[in-house]
Amino acid sequence: MNWLAKINFRTVIMRLGSFSSAILLLAIIAIVLFCGYRLGNFYHGYQTQILAQQKARLDFTYQQLVQKTQRINTLEVELEVERMTNARSQQTLKLIEQEHFQVKKELAFYEKVMAPEKQANGLIIDSLNLTKTTSPGHYRFQVVLVQQLLRRRYAKGFIEVTIIGSLNDQPTSIALSDLSTVNKDDLSFSFQYFQTVSGDLTLPENFVPETINVAAILPKSRWQKYNRIDHSYPWLKSIDNITQSSP
Repeated sequence: MNWLAKINFRTVIMRLGSFSSAILLLAIIAIVLFCGYRLGNFYHGYQTQILAQQKARLDFTYQQLVQKTQRINTLEVELEVERMTNARSQQTLKLIEQEHFQVKKELAFYEKVMAPEKQANGLIIDSLNLTKTTSPGHYRFQVVLVQQLLRRRYAKGFIEVTIIGSLNDQPTSIALSDLSTVNKDDLSFSFQYFQTVSGDLTLPENFVPETINVAAILPKSRWQKYNRIDHSYPWLKSIDNITQSSP
């Protein structure tokens, strides 16, 4: 290796001459440039191929993303349409059920009036309606009385209302006269087919109602015998508007 250390550019020129040294230098430069060019082309081709593959993968991934996004959007639209359709169906079904219930209720009511052969003869308490007002503990009530056609004469009498519950955790029964300003005349009835008797009442504080009893009383007179009809209804305090019909 000592001989390699002794070689320098001046020694090469002296041994080969100026012209030969220049040719050799040009040849070395040309070889280096050619090798560098070939190596660069190879590396550039390799990089171009890698970039093309990456671009193809990216395009494929982007296309899949677009397709999946479109699919998601389509499914979301279909889901929203299904929700709207289901909501409309539920609303329609609810309306149909309400109409059906109302029709059955009206039919049952008129059957009691117009078809006495299907019911027991005489006076009946058809229904009790309670409506809660905005005032605390204040309610409006309406009692519907019905008489069958077989009874030709007018039914005359009055109703009594009693509310059973607990006051200060003690069982208590309170008459309507203690809860309302209505009098006996307000609670009187005189009809041939049906009549409603209505009024209002205010519950005392700390009173929890459980049952409301309604009695229709027909005093004895020349045209009618004494009769008393009692019916009890549960007090559904969780519902503002209550309708309980007798079976």
